[in-house]
Amino acid sequence: MTIFVVHGPNLNLLGEREPAVYGTLTLAELNAQIRAYGRSRGCEIRTYQSNHEGRLLDALQRARHWARGVVINPGAYGHTSYALRDCIAGISIPTVEVHLSDVEAREPFRKISTIAEVCIGKISGRGPQSYFEGIDLLIESGRDRLNSAEPA
Repeated sequence: MTIFVVHGPNLNLLGEREPAVYGTLTLAELNAQIRAYGRSRGCEIRTYQSNHEGRLLDALQRARHWARGVVINPGAYGHTSYALRDCIAGISIPTVEVHLSDVEAREPFRKISTIAEVCIGKISGRGPQSYFEGIDLLIESGRDRLNSAEPA
């Protein structure tokens, strides 16, 4: 199973940006942990980060040809981007929304998710563990789809 892990705006600043909120891991360190976790679960992980909404959309659209699941930390776009919501709905790949911080305990605007309704789950406030739980959710949902498929 190949899973596409997508990091949205400002996640390239991990380790520098508000470490009390986002932790001290850099994006490179986080990606290494995510890849190692994926390998331990029998998955190939491909990662991508962009600060640009259109580039995120392009990457997700390309992934529809090879990814079996998406874990996305949309950053602030998760609160504002209907284009991202429509893209996720349009590519029809099971997607899990994740956030490092507990968005429910932060500013009121962060409680709004424009993409939640087109995702199979949302995990936040668990630091890097949010990504690992997102991978696990995709693996389990894939098993459920395979087990529920009607015999040919």
